Amino acid sequence: MEVALLSFPSSKTPSSHSLNLTRTQTQTHRFLSNPPFVSPKPKPNLSIRSAISRTKKEETVETVKTQLDNCHLVAAIKYKGLTVKQFQELRRSLPESTKLVVAKNTLVYKAIEGTPWEALKPCMKGMNAWLFVHSEEIPAAIKPYRSFQKEKKLEDNDFTGAVFEGKFYGPGDFKALENMPTRAEIYAQLLGSLKGPASSVVGTIQAPARELVMVLKAYVKKLDEEGGEK
Repeated sequence: MEVALLSFPSSKTPSSHSLNLTRTQTQTHRFLSNPPFVSPKPKPNLSIRSAISRTKKEETVETVKTQLDNCHLVAAIKYKGLTVKQFQELRRSLPESTKLVVAKNTLVYKAIEGTPWEALKPCMKGMNAWLFVHSEEIPAAIKPYRSFQKEKKLEDNDFTGAVFEGKFYGPGDFKALENMPTRAEIYAQLLGSLKGPASSVVGTIQAPARELVMVLKAYVKKLDEEGGEK
C-alpha cells in the first residue's frame, strides 16, 4: 500500500531578522532607483571677486598718481626678500618728504604713462618698491636707504633706476644723485661768487639750470631778510 506524501505551507512566522533584512533590501533598491537630490555647493561669485581686485588696482594707480604730484625724484628699489618688519623700519628712517610705496610694475606704469615719469620704463622688471621724493634735497632722501642697505647687508637689493628732471638714472648713475650739492651748499656757492671776481659769477651762471634757480632764490631771500632788518 502506497502512502502519498503531501506538503503543506509552513505556518511558522518569519523571524524578525528576516523581516529586517527584507526591509533593508527594499530601501536600498529604492535609494539606488531614486537617489536623493543633493544641491551642489555654491560656487564663489567670481564677478564680485573680480570687481574687488579691479578696485584695489585702481586705488593703487591713484595712490601712485597722488605721489607724483610735486615730486622731484622717483626711484625704484629691488625689494625681493625684504620682510614686512624691514619695510616698516625703512619707512621710519625716511624723511617726511619721502614716501615708500610697494606696487606692481604694471600699475605704476599705468600711472606714469604719457608723463615725463614714463622714463622709468627700464625699471619695469622684477619686484620693485618705489621711492617718491617730494623735496629738492635729493642726497638726503637717498642716504637713508643706503645706510639701511649697508646695515642689513642687502647688496642685492639695490636701486634699479630713477628719474630726476625727466632724465633716467641707471644703477651706475646714482653717485651723481647722491653727490649733488645740498641747498645750503648752493646758497654758499652763490653768495661766495657774488663777493668774488666776476669770473666766479659767470661760473655759477653756467651751472645747471636747477642750481642757478636755487641760487637766485637764495639770494632774493637773503635780500628780503636784510631789508626786513632795517
